[in-house]
Amino acid sequence: MAKEPVLTIPNALSFVRLLLVPVFLWLVLGPEHDELALLVLVVSGVTDYLDGKLARRLNQTTKIGAILDPVADRLYILAVVVGLGFRDIIPWWLAVLLPLRDVFLFSLVPFLRTRGFSSLPVHFLGKAATAGLLYAFPLLLLGDAQGTVADLANVFGWAFTAWGVGLYWWAGILYAFQVVRLLATTERVRT
Repeated sequence: MAKEPVLTIPNALSFVRLLLVPVFLWLVLGPEHDELALLVLVVSGVTDYLDGKLARRLNQTTKIGAILDPVADRLYILAVVVGLGFRDIIPWWLAVLLPLRDVFLFSLVPFLRTRGFSSLPVHFLGKAATAGLLYAFPLLLLGDAQGTVADLANVFGWAFTAWGVGLYWWAGILYAFQVVRLLATTERVRT
């Protein structure tokens, strides 16, 4: 069996996204360089789009890439809600609500493992929810200023936040139902 390549363009893009997570947090919470923090979020969004597109186009989909991409997405969401929460740009209930969904889903992994799975395939609703949130956060950060652009960014940011959070939790509930269905229809793996 041939070994799967680890060093691919899509994996490198995901790795760069992971490296930029602490940079984003430092920019938002340290010197409060919001323009640079926005740039990091834009780079993250572009590389998130490109890594999946390139992986399919270049036939470079890998198991490590299938792990790196969603991990980078979750870490960005966590970093942004923590940063925006500490800056009082979003309320703390929201900063807790988003990671709570991931904790909920992570708690389902032991049940998946009893059936020989470590995760479920990502579905469109989950991707749409993440995309909505990745649009919302830069807009909310941009909206934390004065002027017409900031006011518009704030309105659109909260609209994307409402849709993103709703879809994020809806996708999480659908994943939970998938786990329940898998448990009911699949034999337990003997270890």
